[in-house]
Amino acid sequence: MHPPLFRALTTTALLLTAHGLLALQSLVAAAADAAVVEAVAVGDGLWEVKPGVNGLGVDRPSYSYTLPRGGQLRDSLVVVNRGKTPLVLSLYGADAFTTDAGRLDLRGAEVKARDVGAWVQLEQRKVQVPPGRSVDVPFRLALPDSAAPGDHLGGIVTSTADQHQAIKIRLRVSGELKPALSVDDLKVHYAGTLSPLGTGSATVSYTLRNTGNAIVSARQAASVTGPFGLFATQPDQLVDSPQLLPGETWKVSAPIHAVPPTLHLTATVAITPLLKSTPLRATTTSPGATPLGAVLLPAAVSSAQVRAIPWTLLCVLAAFAAITAFLIARHRRRPRPAHAR
Repeated sequence: MHPPLFRALTTTALLLTAHGLLALQSLVAAAADAAVVEAVAVGDGLWEVKPGVNGLGVDRPSYSYTLPRGGQLRDSLVVVNRGKTPLVLSLYGADAFTTDAGRLDLRGAEVKARDVGAWVQLEQRKVQVPPGRSVDVPFRLALPDSAAPGDHLGGIVTSTADQHQAIKIRLRVSGELKPALSVDDLKVHYAGTLSPLGTGSATVSYTLRNTGNAIVSARQAASVTGPFGLFATQPDQLVDSPQLLPGETWKVSAPIHAVPPTLHLTATVAITPLLKSTPLRATTTSPGATPLGAVLLPAAVSSAQVRAIPWTLLCVLAAFAAITAFLIARHRRRPRPAHAR
């Protein structure tokens, strides 16, 4: 083989191998850091987790409770071994969070639980399930007297060394429900065009913050207008945000096209909190408990300004004015004919 060609092929193979190892390392790291989700469907894993069948419900997809501060209840978790060998699982309670992909997920065992995950008291931290059998694991949910009113989300995780399955616990602590969102760090950036008569594009960016005590998503609306509200333009598509837990944030960036450079632009963002319509299963009622349902909520409105100067058009006009002034001055300096004098 020709030496330069051999060296080129060898270098390419080494690069591909290095990229492959980096990709494999990234996948392993992502798998290790990934939080667990709800129980997978039957057949998708070696085992299944589901709520127990008792006085709190039958065929429940997950747990939903309403309790007062200091309240408690007893329930159970069913673990079904779908494999052909005995299964040994670790169990722990975990708090929930919204991932970068916009999904409600549960934190890993290395993160100390401070909310629902800390309030779950399992009777067994390890369970062994024979093949083809199921085991019922009782647990107690005990709320402290300091539990904040509103929505809380967590769950119970079952895991082996390399696989996790979990089921979520959605809890509402009795008290006044205050769903609210705010718009933080609203900014607008304008990018012009080289065409003197063309339009540019604007990018509206901001951070949604759940400032209330309910799990909400946001119905979003944004627009950019010129002076006196003229030349209003909106983004092509601005979808609802994912559900955010109380205190969580979500970054949004909305591009808006065909924005004329009107010297001054105003970006306006309106955010309406949306409550999930599925009701919670009330296990203990008390005065002040608010059922979850369709609620009309006020929108939070914020605005920001930016300059949108048509530099290309101004340069063309300046060049035209300079040429015109030059021609006029040159014409005046030309000597006049004798008959004109």
